[in-house]
Amino acid sequence: MSARWVVHTVGPNRRRGQTDPALLASAFASSLRAAAGVGARTVGFPAISAGAFGWQLTDVANVAVAAVREVLAAGEAPGVTEVRFVLVDEQSAQAFHHALAGLPPEWA
Repeated sequence: MSARWVVHTVGPNRRRGQTDPALLASAFASSLRAAAGVGARTVGFPAISAGAFGWQLTDVANVAVAAVREVLAAGEAPGVTEVRFVLVDEQSAQAFHHALAGLPPEWA
């Protein structure tokens, strides 16, 4: 991985009862703010908490997109000019594509 910094975050584990979407949103938002704090201009995110932690891809995608948009719109990540969602398969990519396009989750 070619990166100047890595911001490690642990998302909520739905399998252990951590089901509040605000916890998931916080994982994305806090990481984005931390990246901005060290001077990052481009940030890449995986589908935090999807898979082993039990969150559905469509939920992660919708929460992630909303959280990133909110942080950027509020000016809470100064200097960040690009956020990428770096995904491992086509199913994940489609879920995030739909979330970015504002399509209903059932279309993913």
